[in-house]
Amino acid sequence: MDELINPGLVDHLGSAVTAVEPSLELPALTLARSALEGRRLRNRVDLVRDALRADLPGGFPAAERIVDGALSVPGFSGWMIWPVTEFVTARALEDGSTPAFDAGMALLSRLTVELSSEFAIRDMLVARPERALAIIGTWTGHENEHVRRLASEGTRAYLPWAKRVPWLIANPGGTSGIMDALYRDPALYVRRSVANHLNDLSRVDPSFVTATAERWLSDPAADTPWVVRHGLRTLIKKADPRALALVGYSGERLRVDRPEVQTAVVRLHEDALTFTARVTNEDDTDAIVAIDYSIGFQRSNGSISPKTFKLASRRLAPGESVVVSKTHSFRRITTRTYYPGPHVVTVQANGTRSPEADFTVEDAGGA
Repeated sequence: MDELINPGLVDHLGSAVTAVEPSLELPALTLARSALEGRRLRNRVDLVRDALRADLPGGFPAAERIVDGALSVPGFSGWMIWPVTEFVTARALEDGSTPAFDAGMALLSRLTVELSSEFAIRDMLVARPERALAIIGTWTGHENEHVRRLASEGTRAYLPWAKRVPWLIANPGGTSGIMDALYRDPALYVRRSVANHLNDLSRVDPSFVTATAERWLSDPAADTPWVVRHGLRTLIKKADPRALALVGYSGERLRVDRPEVQTAVVRLHEDALTFTARVTNEDDTDAIVAIDYSIGFQRSNGSISPKTFKLASRRLAPGESVVVSKTHSFRRITTRTYYPGPHVVTVQANGTRSPEADFTVEDAGGA
C-alpha cells in the first residue's frame, strides 16, 4: 500500500498543478518525489502535503483557486487527492477565519468525489466540531453519493487510520441527525458507512445505539434490518440483550456445553483448530439463537486476548439441542500475528457462555 503514493503519481500531481498555474516551479514537490523510497503510506502523504504547502502561494484563497482549478484537469483523481485534501485542511486552518473554514469544507466535499476526504476532514472537526457538523449535515441531501458517504464516514467516532476527534466520543448523539438522514439512503455504499458509524458508537454508548436502532426499525426502508444488524454487530457479539432482541434473537434459558476440541495441538501456519459444542434450549418456548465462538489468543507478552467470531444461527424448540462445529485456521494472515502457547476456546449462545476448552499452538517445528 505504501506504493499508492509513488514518484509517477507525484509527477502527475505536479502536472495538474502547473496546468492551473504554469509559472510555478514546484522545487519542494520535486524533492518529495525523490524522498518517497522507504517511507510508509501515511508519511508519504504528509511529505507531499508539506511540499504543496512550501511550493504553492500562501493563503487559503490561492490554495482554493489552484486546487479547484485542478479538479478540471484530466487525471486529477485517485490517490494523489489524499495529500491534496490534507493540504486544503492545513491552509484553511492556518487562515483561521470562518470564511476560510467554510470554503475549505466545501472544497473537501468537491474533492471527495475523486477520493474520499474522510481523513483530512478530521482536523476540521477537531478544530471546530460544531461548525463542521453543521456544514456536514447539509451534505446528507447531496446528489452525489460520495459526498453523502463523507457525511457519515468522516464523522465516525473510531474511523480506521484516522485521527480521533474527542468531541465525537464525548458527544455520541452529536451525529444522530446525519445518521437519521442517511440510514435509508439509496446507495449501499452510504448505508454501509452508516452501519459502521453506528457500530463505532457501541464502544461509547450502547444504550444510545440500541435506541437509535429501535427508532430506525420503527420507520424502516427495505434495507433497514440489514443496516441495523450490521450496526449492532459488536453488541450482538457481546450479547447485549436489547441488541439481540432488536435483530430477532430470543431465548434466555440456554445451556452451552464445554467445546470438544479435536485438535488439542495446532501447528502454527499449518493446522486448524476443529471443535464441536452442544447448545440446548432449556426453556418452554422456542428460542432463536445467535451462536458465536471466542478464541483466547496468546499475545507476545504472554497474556490472553479474546476475539469473538460468528458461528451460526438456529431456531430451537423447547428442550431441543443442536451440535455445532467449526474449523478455525491458524494459517498466516496479514491481519493477525499468531504466537505459540496455550489458547482457549469458548462458545456462546445469546450471551450464555460455555466453560473454556484448552488447546495449544506450536510452531511448525514443534517448539
